Amino acid sequence: MPRSLKKGPFVDQHLMSKIQKMNETREKKVIKTWSRRSTITPEFVGHTLAIHNGNKFLPVFMTENMVGHKLGEFSPTRTFRQHSGRITERAVAIKQ
Repeated sequence: MPRSLKKGPFVDQHLMSKIQKMNETREKKVIKTWSRRSTITPEFVGHTLAIHNGNKFLPVFMTENMVGHKLGEFSPTRTFRQHSGRITERAVAIKQ
């Protein structure tokens, strides 16, 4: 469910201050963050954020299409392992 428009988007204050400082100095470096709940705003566009997925930090370059989404959407926390079942010819070829 989206956040109320009168409240505005949520962005952690420490993350927003780092982005604003980098925009003022026109600096481009990777920012590590654990804040998966923060909403991507237009100020983030053009920066690279290393978003924590519970195990490691995944670098994500922010584009205009990501504005309005949450940071956690671009750093998956789970990896899908195939269901057990018969081995296909392709899988056999890969193993050899």
